Formats: sequence, structure tokens, C-alpha cells
Amino acid sequence: MSETKSQLPRQVADAYVDELVALDPIIGTFLGVKESSSRLPDTSPAGDEAIAELSRRTLARLDEAERQPGADSDSERRCARLLRERLNASLAVQEAEEGLRAVSNLSSPVHSVRQVFTVTPAQSEQDWAAIAERLRAVPAALEGYRESLALGLERKLYGGPRATATFVGQLGEWADADGEGHGWFEQYASAGPEALRTELDTAARAATEAVVALRDWLRDVYEPAIAGSPDVVGRERYARWVRYFNGTDLDLDEAYAYGWSEYHRLLGEMKAEAEKVLPGAATPWVALAHLDEQGTHIEGVDEVQRWLQSLMDEAIEKLDGTHFDLAERVRRVESRIAPPGSAAAPYYTPPSDDFSRPGCTWLPTMGQTRFPVYDLVSTWYHEGVPGHHLQLAQWKHVAENLSRYQAGVGMVSANAEGWALYAERLMDELGLLTDPERRLGYLDAQMMRAARVIVDIGMHLELTIPDDSPFHPGERWTPALAQEFFGSHSSRPADFVESELTRYLSMPGQAIGYKLGERAWLLGREKARERKGEGFDLKSWHMAALSQGSLGLDDLVDELSQL
Repeated sequence: MSETKSQLPRQVADAYVDELVALDPIIGTFLGVKESSSRLPDTSPAGDEAIAELSRRTLARLDEAERQPGADSDSERRCARLLRERLNASLAVQEAEEGLRAVSNLSSPVHSVRQVFTVTPAQSEQDWAAIAERLRAVPAALEGYRESLALGLERKLYGGPRATATFVGQLGEWADADGEGHGWFEQYASAGPEALRTELDTAARAATEAVVALRDWLRDVYEPAIAGSPDVVGRERYARWVRYFNGTDLDLDEAYAYGWSEYHRLLGEMKAEAEKVLPGAATPWVALAHLDEQGTHIEGVDEVQRWLQSLMDEAIEKLDGTHFDLAERVRRVESRIAPPGSAAAPYYTPPSDDFSRPGCTWLPTMGQTRFPVYDLVSTWYHEGVPGHHLQLAQWKHVAENLSRYQAGVGMVSANAEGWALYAERLMDELGLLTDPERRLGYLDAQMMRAARVIVDIGMHLELTIPDDSPFHPGERWTPALAQEFFGSHSSRPADFVESELTRYLSMPGQAIGYKLGERAWLLGREKARERKGEGFDLKSWHMAALSQGSLGLDDLVDELSQL
């Protein structure tokens, strides 16, 4: 006990990471813990409670650590601030038993189980032997998840019908990834060494059978049981998820009004830029549809993967030494194509703690082979450089000055997504989006984030559409209206729009963090500039900001303004 009492907050945080990795080896794999490669977490209610109990123990240790000499230093204070906020936010979600209705098209224990295989080391026969063991653990992981949902049914805690229907479809695709009866796990295992062929094939087939069994249970038991339940979560649940994803207790009505103000500002800019692309276009989205057909594009999946890599490489060359100071290992980032059955949106996975696995951007092709450039440039500034990659890789690079918790596990979604949207704006501020196609694409992406604030808050709280809106003024938001609004204010195809709305319904409060997080980053920069006056240096501020680890929006502006 005396050893625990002598710990400072960063030591408490790192001890928490060690215990968490033992409970959740998926987190271990993302951190680069090789011993995690053969295991999967307990996804049953008992597994969730074990993590909740770890959070409670850690909060008690943190209370003691904050009383120790040296706990008031900047590094210890930031770590303690983040750890306390994150653990309390997670406990609020767990104690409300949200895990018993965790159905989503993007974020569920089953999605995590599949995704972890894409970042599990697979270079040697020993690696593949660990993978075979992890494959054998898939049926138990999927059964634990089914057990959680079944308990949710008993307690009348239901996932959303729309997300459930989409998830059933995803599981069907994972079970028959090539259309010829070969599941995703089987295709994945086919890359393993011949010496382990029988072992890998047997384990992969069992994993596929578990996917089929879960799909059938969701379709035949779960879906009928939840039919008629709402897809929206209401103000109380929404506020809980907002804290979890954003690290703040928002004034939701003010945030909703801010979303509309950004909508009107961006619409004016888009109209001006659209006139350059297609003079006389009735709306910006008519001009964007023109670009879909007539604009610059990349032909071929391999070709777009290489082009996106060159785009990130070019951004690094332009920004390093001028607006950032990047370590050599942070300069490494890879463009990859997302596996079939992913959600429609691109995403990023950070490097392992030791950088043996690089940071990667992932493009879901959704069966396409032709890719308009306007839709990709600002997205890859967001996902790659100077967006997610520079922030999350820099956290890993300076982990010794932070804690393993701050550098990896304790990420606040709105902090990271806000930085990535700030990164898109930065490239515009620096004059790197002078081409009208690319700039209209950037504004379209910004409009999408403003629309997220509007529809995510609006439909979950069932708010009224303002009287000055050009869209259904005075009506109350519904998911159907949200999908119509989003589709008419986005260049994205219908399947993307549908996937996005399902995501917002099943991850309430997450999508608003992009625009609200960007607002926090811009405000923090402006306050720092005011404080330092002529002595303000943007490059120094960027590197200091990217080296402080994650913080919730409650704390982010305060810390950024002091840099």
C-alpha cells in the first residue's frame, strides 16, 4: 500500500494502462504490446464490469497521488486532469449499462475484434501462430457480446433498429466477403504461412461460423424484440455521451445554434467558390456533381492508394521546418485501402508505441474504382497530414514526457477530431487550396461537419428547425428529415449519407466533436496569440500543442492559451 501512496499521477496512469491491457488485449495490440497478439477481451457483462472496477480503483489511487509532493507540476497536473475526466466519463457510460445495447455500424466490440487483426503483427511464423490463437478466441468474444445484448433485452435496454439492421448486413458481408462463401477471417488467414495452413484455416472457419451465428441471432431474435423502439436517445443519454466523446458538459442549445451559424457562413463561401467551378450553378452541390463527372479524378484502386501516399508525402515536405518540426519517425505514414465491410468513411490508425507499426490512413472504396480529387484532398489533410497522423504520432513520439495513458489510451474524440478539422482549415489558411475544385471540396467537408452538429443534436433531442432555415422551417427533427437534410447539403453518395446517419444514431454526441473541437483549437490559438503578441510563433505553438497529450474540451482551451 505504501508503494501505491508514493506514486504520482503519471505513474498511476501508466499502471492503469498495464492493468487495462491485461483486460483488453485489443488496446494492447494498438499500443504495440506483442504479448496481446494471441488474445481477445471478455466482451460479456462480466468483462465490462471488470474494466469499470479497474476505473474505480484507479480513481482512488489518483486521489492519493494528487496529494503527493510534485503532483502540481504541469506534466503531472495535465495527466491527472485527463485521467480523472476520462475515467469518470467512462464510468458514467458503463454504470448506465450502455454496453448492453452497443449496436453500431462502426463502433461495437465486434467491429473492434475484426479491426484488431488488421494491425496485429504478421511478419513471422511466430506472429501467425499468435494470430491463429487469436482467431480461435473470436467465437468466445462474439458470444460474450451476444450475452451482453441478451441481458440488455431482459432489462429493456435496446439498441437502435436502424443500426441493428445495418449491422446484420455487415455481418452477412463479413461471413461471405468474396461472394463465394469465404468469410473475411478466412481471406485474412489465407496470407499466413503454409506451415500453419491447417491451423489457420480451421480457426478462421470457426470465426466465420461465429459471425454467422451472431448474425442469425441478431436477425431472428434481437431485431424482432427491439422493433418499434426509438433510434434517437433523448437529452439525458445524449448529454452522457457528449461528455464521453467531448470531455465537456455542453450547452446543447448553444451548440445547436452555433451549428446553424456555421451553416449560413459556409453556404455563402460555397456559393462563391461554386461559381468559379461551374458558373451559374443553381447550388454548390450542382457544381460538386459536375466535378463528380467532369472534375479531376484518379482511376483505379491501386492508383488512388499511391496518389494519397504522394499527397501526404508532399504535405510533410511543405510543412516540416516551416509550420512544424517533425521527428523522422513521425514523418512516416502509410496510405492503405480499407478491408471490405468497413463503414463508408475513411479513417486513421495510429502507430504502435515503438513505431514498428506506422500510422496508416484507410480508404473504404465501397466498390468504386474512380475517385474525384476534390473529395479526397482535404479528407487526407484531416486523416493524415497535418491531421490525425501528426497529432497522434507526435503523442507517441513524446510519450516519455507524458504518460502511456496520455499518448494513447486517453484520447478524447473531440480533441483529436477538432485538431484534424483545424488541420484542414490550416491548409486553407496557408494558401494550399487555391485550386477551385479542391477548395470547394474543402468547404463541402466543412459544411458536412456543421451539418453534423445540426442533425446530431437536432434529431437526438428532437429540436425544432429554426424559422430562418431554408429546410423545413418550424418542423421538429426526425432521422428521416436529418437524412434528407444531410443528403441535400453534401456531395457524398447516398450510401455514404445513409451510413453516416446510422453512425450518428448509434454514436450519439461523437459527430459534433469535429466542429466544436475545431472551435476550441481556434480559440486556444487566438488566446495564445493575444497573450504573446508579436512574440507568438505558430510553429512553436503547433509543436507545443501537439506535445501536451489529449485533453477534454473543458481543459483544452485553457491549456492551449498558455502555450
